[in-house]
Amino acid sequence: MSGDVAELLGDRRVNAGLGWLVVVAILAVVVGSLLDGQVLWAAFAGTVAALALLPPVSYRNVHAMLPWEILLLAALPIVGRLFATVPVTGNVATYLSVAAIALIVAVELQLFTPVKMTPRFAVVFVGVATMAAAGVWAVVRWASDRTLGTTFILDPALSEHAIEEALMWEFVASTIAGVGAGVLFALYVSYRIGTTRVPAEVVP
Repeated sequence: MSGDVAELLGDRRVNAGLGWLVVVAILAVVVGSLLDGQVLWAAFAGTVAALALLPPVSYRNVHAMLPWEILLLAALPIVGRLFATVPVTGNVATYLSVAAIALIVAVELQLFTPVKMTPRFAVVFVGVATMAAAGVWAVVRWASDRTLGTTFILDPALSEHAIEEALMWEFVASTIAGVGAGVLFALYVSYRIGTTRVPAEVVP
């Protein structure tokens, strides 16, 4: 085996190993959130874990893992929110986590499908996907408030105007986070993403 081939295989193995460690950390957040009674956040973290596991499950190849740096970026706000002690920290983590979902989807499309994005389009795609994810997340919390009696959005202590204003600021913050994630992805596409970390049999 030549040195170049060994290096490529080692890079794939290292990337997959680190990626699996990050996924385990996200799954630990799912368990911790469930034990803490944060069912919605457990579902959110579980969604991120499911997206991260989609390539290896689909291709039945443990090495078909997203770049570990992308998974780490997605995991940091999720883990951070679990240990947040003030509401502001938790909200910032939520915005970043919503952007992280869009970032993961974009990277999976870039690496595991025939879809290839230019850097400029990547910024727009991740920004729009983040806004869409933020909208879905708001609907999920509203449905929880209506059916389960939670107060994620419909807080009796707040006026209707205050709730609407807070929700609009959430969308603004999520959009900013999404644009930032899009710029990050564009830079990653330009300088880092290749096929060296993905087994040849799963590269479209």
